Amino acid sequence: MKPRNAGSAWPGPEYRIRVSFRAPIDFVFAWCTDYTPGDAALEKETYQRKIIERTPRAVVFEDLEESKDGWDWSRAVVSLRPPNRWHMNGIGNNRDVVADYVLSSLPDGRTRLDLRWKRRPHGPDAKLTKAEREASSTRAWKRFASALEADYKRSRRGEAKRRT
Repeated sequence: MKPRNAGSAWPGPEYRIRVSFRAPIDFVFAWCTDYTPGDAALEKETYQRKIIERTPRAVVFEDLEESKDGWDWSRAVVSLRPPNRWHMNGIGNNRDVVADYVLSSLPDGRTRLDLRWKRRPHGPDAKLTKAEREASSTRAWKRFASALEADYKRSRRGEAKRRT
């Protein structure tokens, strides 16, 4: 299921952020593409996530969250391109989004994520500036980085992966 127009001709800015992780690229790819119902807690959000389908090359999930105006629903189709990239097409009742995620190895076993995305709201939308939206996304990804790095440290000590 592709969003209308698949992003190439969408109006508005392309958003970009960059985040680094203190973990190797293979661990980062596996962790970031292991979508779970617990992801909302990592984002400090309240949506409910249901994994619809998971294959070695794709993940499909739906998120549902109550808002002051009713329900926010979205469905994401994530194409996995191991070992270092994935693409997401998302549709929803309030916005569509396309995103590209690319990982690069850095010195000392670290990994960098470059995330680029576009969004298309379906009506009045919170009027965040490009800088505000990128800052908000960067904050969320820094929370992910903390959880990812904690999981990586546990895995190095031989403990089970404990993603919440």
